[in-house]
Parts: sequence; structure tokens; C-alpha cells
Amino acid sequence: MSGVGRGGRRSAVGGGPQPMLLGREAECVKLDRLLADVRSGESRVLVLRGEAGVGKSALLDRLVSRASDCRVVTAAGVQSEMELPFAAVHQLCLPMLDLLDTLPEPQHDALGTAFGMRSGPAPDQFLISLAVLNLLAQAADERPLVCVIDDAQWLDRASAQVLMFVARRLMAERVACVFAVRESGETHALPGLPVLEIGGLRDADARTLVRRVVPGPLDEEVRDRIVFESRGNPLALLELPRSASAGGFLAAPTGQSLSGRLEDGFQRRLSGLSADTRMMLLLAAAEPLGDPALLWRAADVLGADTSAVDAADELVDFGDRVRFRHPLVRSAVYNAAAPRERREVHRALAEATDAATDPDRRAWHRAQSAAHPDEDIAAELEHSAGRAMGRGGLVAAAAFLERAVGLTPDPRARADRALDAARAKLLAGAPEPALALLAAAEAGPPDELRRLKAESLRAEISLTSNRGASAPAILLKAAEQLEPLDTELSRDTYLQALSVAMSVLPTWEGIIEVAAATRAAPPVTGAPRVTDLILDGLSLLYTKDALTAAPALRRAVTVVLGEETDPAEQLRWLWFINFFAMAVWDDETCRDLADSSLRLVRDSGAFALLPLVLSLSTMMYIFEGDLAEAETLNEEAKAHAVAADVWTTSGTMVQTGGDVGLAAFRGEVTATEQLAEAIAKESAVRGEGRTLEICQWVRSVLYNGLGQYDKALEAVLLSTVDHTAPSGVGVHWAPLELIEAAVRTGRLELAEQALERFSWSTQAGGVDWGLGLEARCRALISEGDEADRLYREAIERLGRTRMRPDLARAHLLYGEWLRRERRRVEAREQLRTAFDLFTEIGMKAFAERTERELLATGETARKRNVETTEELTPQEAQIARLARTGLTNKEIAERLYVSPRTVEYHLRKVFAKFGVTSRHQLVDLP
Repeated sequence: MSGVGRGGRRSAVGGGPQPMLLGREAECVKLDRLLADVRSGESRVLVLRGEAGVGKSALLDRLVSRASDCRVVTAAGVQSEMELPFAAVHQLCLPMLDLLDTLPEPQHDALGTAFGMRSGPAPDQFLISLAVLNLLAQAADERPLVCVIDDAQWLDRASAQVLMFVARRLMAERVACVFAVRESGETHALPGLPVLEIGGLRDADARTLVRRVVPGPLDEEVRDRIVFESRGNPLALLELPRSASAGGFLAAPTGQSLSGRLEDGFQRRLSGLSADTRMMLLLAAAEPLGDPALLWRAADVLGADTSAVDAADELVDFGDRVRFRHPLVRSAVYNAAAPRERREVHRALAEATDAATDPDRRAWHRAQSAAHPDEDIAAELEHSAGRAMGRGGLVAAAAFLERAVGLTPDPRARADRALDAARAKLLAGAPEPALALLAAAEAGPPDELRRLKAESLRAEISLTSNRGASAPAILLKAAEQLEPLDTELSRDTYLQALSVAMSVLPTWEGIIEVAAATRAAPPVTGAPRVTDLILDGLSLLYTKDALTAAPALRRAVTVVLGEETDPAEQLRWLWFINFFAMAVWDDETCRDLADSSLRLVRDSGAFALLPLVLSLSTMMYIFEGDLAEAETLNEEAKAHAVAADVWTTSGTMVQTGGDVGLAAFRGEVTATEQLAEAIAKESAVRGEGRTLEICQWVRSVLYNGLGQYDKALEAVLLSTVDHTAPSGVGVHWAPLELIEAAVRTGRLELAEQALERFSWSTQAGGVDWGLGLEARCRALISEGDEADRLYREAIERLGRTRMRPDLARAHLLYGEWLRRERRRVEAREQLRTAFDLFTEIGMKAFAERTERELLATGETARKRNVETTEELTPQEAQIARLARTGLTNKEIAERLYVSPRTVEYHLRKVFAKFGVTSRHQLVDLP
């Protein structure tokens, strides 16, 4: 058999096993091995990638045939301007929907909503993805599951994202996902998945194929030319002999692509068919979902003879589902038709589509049938956009809105719809089309409010590129011009300008400038909203100081965390409230916020916020010295970032920020430097000044731990922040490292200036964490009894907090000071306490620094034989830690975006390595 063949897909269980395909022995062996692995209990993912006609579908057909003992489900992308959200995933999952009730309720509801089976709020993309993963795992319980996805380059965006998520999380479910994707220049679909490149046949195999398909003698020179021109492409080897015999082969334009020549050949074959046959083919080409019942109804509308399809059975299969022999046939049919003919078939398809059961497809066909603007059709498309948004289909919603713009006759309504479509395009991850629609909105009749909304949206679009630094100025201008039109919207835009400035501006001066401009925001006319409270607090923090801003900050925190505030609002303002609490060293609020935010996100399914929430919780556990729990949450954050892939906008720090923080606190020099350098490079490209400052701060923590104070000072001074400026800008933990490094390197004036700035925030908070740190820093620049008193105060205050690393460092600094005061016995007591704390926490560099100090007092540190789990893989260690907390396999699976079967697989390996037999025994392990 040749390496080509599309036609109708075989049944789900397949026919008898097929022999090796001609010239595809290696590929067949690889696919056979994939099936063997799945039968043995492993999951496998593979992408067959190659040009059009190279034989990917034939390999999939053979795979299906060989999987007769497995459950096989199939789906295919279809080239079309119409995008229905989750269409391909629905196609794949349709045979398994009887298992929907086995899923946890949130997943069951999310998938049902995405598939249009139930109404409800727009489901979260991650919840849908997790539901599909668990549905496949459930289907594989009885027998191995093989998922075959053809023409994956044309998957609707929502389906592509879900299937990428699933493919990356499969491990021990007995599921195979095999994709076929067309090669397209420098860009490839499904990045990061294992790929099997499918190239052309060898010359000998190509000649054999030509001999098989061409009956009778063929001129040797023509055969050689066909083999040469086809480059071993099986479809070309089948079709070029037809063109050669018809004269089209020799007449092909110089430089025309192979796919273009094949499409021309298919079009020449169309010219010999009857008008009714061509009409039936055009109907099939215009209807991307291949519903034969719909095509028959549309043919009746047009009065076409449906029996005419028999004459085109070499080009298309009108079976259970209408399938073209090759996508090039579909495009040849559609492109060969005149515009009037295309509109006519779309009109017939719209009339044949049930408006009650499939309104979106009907609306799209009506839109394609329109030769002129039509408000009725435009409004119908707008309703379809709303339905798509409700199902979580942002891309589809944007497509419906964009088409509605072109069909809106009224200029003012067209401009308003263009603005809505631009926002939808941006939300769908398409900033360039959003800019084009924005231009259309701005070209409408004058409307000051619309113009200013467009300016704000333009600023948001600029944040998706390296032009983001211009966004704050654009937003400030829009906010100022909005003042006389809409006070609330003006204040919202001022807050947006300041929050954007905090993220993208490279210098602290620029942020303070923006903050000063926000002070000009119009005053609140009624009861202040959360937006108003946050704007007031932020502007005071950046233009004045933490002490002045403290009342406004505390009021904002109190309101947002109050019982009357809706959970959705709490999540919306999460980042700001955490920032405010950290700014005044309110550790209790930070801890409560970390716990409640995680609970809110998980309970509500608002997983888009999960990277941020997990990152905040990771940093809190690092500050508290629970590095094991921090690592667990960090791994979960990274799992989420990987799962999110193309639709996450969380940035580099979500994926690696926890890694570099953990490495620095553990004293791992190479890892800290490599991670910090990688983050800094990407942040520099993106213009993220704040991220660069965080990188320098973690390096200063590392080098202070190592006792390399020159390097610590250099790192913290490389930050873009002026460390003598009395403002709230910058990483507010950095002065701690600067003060210690400056004192140790003899830069007392610099340390005093930094301490003065630092104390504004600690006094504003008035809580033990901040005041204890201030006492520790003041002790460093004090002498005699005053230094002694301050060290004791620091230890007493920090001892009342959860912040064990800060407490351990206070004991260390006090012990170092006591040794220099020749109070060795007292020094040993403080240093022993510090050493035990650092060792328990896992802060190796600080522990070694403490050990050196102990040696200098004449005492050797007691070595602690702490059991570790270094023999576990990172995922095994993470699952073991979660199992210790009492979570079930299902709960762990939801946290880590894997199936319960994968959790069980890893736990079995953990039990074997620890020599235990149950999860309860894990709790007793050190």
C-alpha cells in the first residue's frame, strides 16, 4: 500500500491489521511500538508532521486498524473561517460522554457548559482541560484508549489548547494521543510534543507507487519527471500522472508550489463534472462540520440532484460524515466557485440549519451569504458572540464580532461593535487584529467616550509587545480626558495607569511621576469603591511614603477582606492587597490572604488567577522558612504554567520566580545565578524593571548567606531603585540585605540612609515582623548596650512571628556581635540556636556561615542527621508531600493537573523507595 489515503475513516474498533505501508516501514514500527506501550499501561503522545499529501492520514488509518483491541476515538480540524469553541474536543469526546457523570461536579459542569449541554457561567479553561484529561483516563479504565486527531493545524483554538494540556499531562493512563499536523513554514502547531517527521518516499518506492497507479505503459522520461517533481509526495505521485496525461503537468507555471499544482489539477477535474455534482461538492466545501443531513436539506433548498454525488466519489466520501479525500480538494472546490455561487450555497445552508438547536452555525452561514451590510445578520452574530463567550470560546466570540462589524450598516453602531470586537480579539490573544479593529472603531462618527475607551484599549494592546512602556502615558491622557465625562471610569483608568507603570516602567522615577499624576484624579463623589481606596493608597505610597499612606492602605485591606465583599471582588484585587500588606510588614494579613486566596481560587474554579496566588503563597512560605511547602506550591505553579502554555500571561516569574527564591534561601550558588540571569535577560527584553529588582534581591540574600558581603552589596545596588529615596518603590525587602552588606563592608552612611527609608514602612505597620527587623538593622549600626538591647528586642519580636529565617538571622547577627565583644559563652548559645534553625529550614549557606562563627568561638556545631528525599524525583516528592497532608489521589490530581491514575503511579514508586506500604506511613517519615 502507498503512504496516502484519506477517504472515510474506519470504524472506532478498526478492521483487520494492515501490512506495512510502502516506504513507511520505520514509521509503522514506531506506531506499533506506541500501541504496545499503551497496552502495557503507559501513555504516549506523538505528532506526525509533514507537508500536505505526504501520507500522514494513511499512517493514522493504519494505526486505527492495528488498534482493534483498544477503544479508538477520532477528531479532525477543518479549514474554515468559522470557529466554534471546543468543536474538535467535543467531536473527540462525544463517544465518551456517557462517562461525564463520573467526573467531579465542577469538571462535569464546566465540560457540559463548554459543549453547550447545559447553561451556566463561562467555564474556566483549565477546569475544562482537567475534565477532558480525567474523561480520557476514565475511558481508558476498561481498555486502552487511542485518540487520533487529524489535520491538527486547523483545530479551533480552544480545542488546541485543551488537547495540548492533556497531551502534556498524560503518563500512566493507558491513553495514546496521536496528531497529524501539516508543516507550515517556520511555525509548527503543537509545540513541545514528541514529533515524527514524515518526509517524501525514496525514489525507488516512488517509482513503485507510480507503476502501481498508472495502468499501461508510461514514458520513462515522464515517469522520471513525475518522481522528481513530486519530491516523493505520495498524493503528488497519484495526481501528477493524471495532470501529465491531460497536459496540465507540462503547462504548470514555473515556481508554482506543489500544493498549488495539485489544487489546479483537482480544479481541472471539476470542470468535467455536471452542474449538480459541482453544486453538491460546493455545499460540502462550504459546510466545515461535514453533517450529511444538513447537506441533503440544503440541496433540497437549491433544487440540486443529490444522486449527483456518486460521480464525485473519488474526491469526496458522503458517508456518516462528509469527508474530502484531501483538504486540497476542499479548497480547490471552494476557490473554483464564483462569489455568487458561494453566497448561494451559504444561504441554502443557513436555511437548512435549525435556528433553535444550532443558531451559531446558522448565523455564520447567513453572514457568508450576505453581499451587503445587514443589521439583522449583524445582530444575530452579536448574539452568537455572547453565547461563545459564555462557553469560554474567546476566539469564536471575537470571530463572530469581527464579522458583525463588516455587516453593520449604521456607522455609529459599527464603530461601537468594532471596539467590542477589538477587546475580544485582545482577550483571545490576537493583538494585531485587535489594533486593526481599533482603527475601524476610531474611524466612526465622533464620540468622545468611545475614543477614550479606544485609547485605553490601545494601551492594553501595547502591553502585549515591547511597546508596553508607552502604556502608562496613554492611559494617563485618557484618564484626564475622561474626567468631565465619567468620573468613575476616569479614576479606574488612573488606577490602571499606575498599576501598569509598576509593572513595565524601568525606573522608579517614572513610577513616581505616574503616581503624582494620579493624585489629580477627580475626587470621589459618593461612597468610595474598592478602586478608589486602592488608587488613594497607591498614589500616597509612591508620592509620599508608607507612613503617610498607611491609613489608606489599611482601609483598602479591611474593605477588600471584609465579609460584605464578594469573593470575585476579593480575587480581583488580590495582588494589590497583598502588596499593601507586605508594604507595612503585616505578616498575619499576608498569611491569611495567602490561605484564603488559595481556598477561594480552588473553590470557585478561577484558575486563571492560580499562578499569581500560588506565587504569593510560595513566597510567604519561603519567608516563614517552610521551604518544603514552598517547593510544593512552586511545583504546582509551574505545572499550571506549563499546562496553561499559550493562553497564560503570567510571565517568567510565575514559572521560575519560586525556583530562584528557593535556590537563594537554600544557598545554591550555581542554580541561583543561572536562574537569576535567565529571568533578568527575559525581563530586560520585556522591560519589566520590577522583575530585575527581585533578581538582584535574591542574589543579595544568597551572598549575605555565604558571607560574601561585597557581592551582596553589589547585587542589591544593581537594582534600579535609589535606596536612599523615602518612597514605597522597589523590592521593600531589599534594604534588609543592603543594610547588612553595607555594614559588613564599612559603608555605614549608606546603611544609615537605607535604614531611615526602611523604618518608614516598619513604623507604618507597627507589627512585630517589621519592628523586629528594624531593631535587627538598628543593632547592626549601634554599639554597646544599645546594640545588645536592640538584638534582644529583635529576637523577642521575631520570635512572636512565623518568620523563622528572620529570627534565625537575628540570632546569628547577635551571636556574631557577641563574639566580637568577646562574650563567647553567650555567643555560642545564640549561634547554636541559629544553626539549629537554619539547618531545620534548609538554609545551607547561612548554616555554614553560622558554623564558621561557632568554630571561631572554639565550639564545633552539632551535625544533624536529617533524612532527605533526594532519591525522589521532583514530582514524586511533590506528590508525597501532598499525600502527607491528607489529600486524596483525586484532590492531588486536581492540584497538579494530572489524572488520579498518574498520582497512584507515582505514589507506588514513592512507597517502594521509602519501604512503606501505605500513604498513612508517609506521615511518620522525617
